[in-house]
Amino acid sequence: MKVEWIVGIKSMKIAIVDYQMGNLFSVRNACDFLEFSSFITNKPDEIANADAVILPGVGAFGKAMDTLQASGISEALLAYIETGKPFLGICLGMQLLFTESDEFGTHKGLNVIEGEVRHFSKGIIDNKAKVPNVGWCRVKSSDINWEDSFLRGVEEGEYMYFTHSHYTIPKDDSVILTTTEYGGFSYCSSIKKGNITATQFHPEKSSKHGLNILRNFGESLN
Repeated sequence: MKVEWIVGIKSMKIAIVDYQMGNLFSVRNACDFLEFSSFITNKPDEIANADAVILPGVGAFGKAMDTLQASGISEALLAYIETGKPFLGICLGMQLLFTESDEFGTHKGLNVIEGEVRHFSKGIIDNKAKVPNVGWCRVKSSDINWEDSFLRGVEEGEYMYFTHSHYTIPKDDSVILTTTEYGGFSYCSSIKKGNITATQFHPEKSSKHGLNILRNFGESLN
């Protein structure tokens, strides 16, 4: 019975959304390493009908939203999320879920998570802290039980890999899964709301702990 269950998971398709913004192949390689069936796509119908969706990304918020809307991918993502199937946003893919961003002007996001995306200059206390934040930082737990999330098995205070200049501010603190400190400032570094999990850090670049998160995500397909 267990063998049939594992085979069932591996036969399910994880759509990695291609909107010309970043780390597609590192995410695909991580899925391949974990032996999960994934494919890169920019086709709205394939995204809306996938068994699971990963929205990665590195780059500018406004340009990303323009591409998502012009291609029909934004509507497909919203339709997919409504199905209740597993969704994982990574870095820019987390920020795009929010209401709006102040990056190079004000830009509207997908508004799946109410809140704002702001530049680090509006938060960091230590003026010697470099922006963007590139490197390894600790993640700390919030009020959400990690055992009920894709972070189960990751210990408090583990290091994850970040590269970003902006951070998210959810309107509802109850969606905050982890926080991280940078430049003397604590900010939301991952969220969980229903079937949505999103991380500001890159699990695909975060060694065994990041792979553990992706493994939990893949194994949620049952």
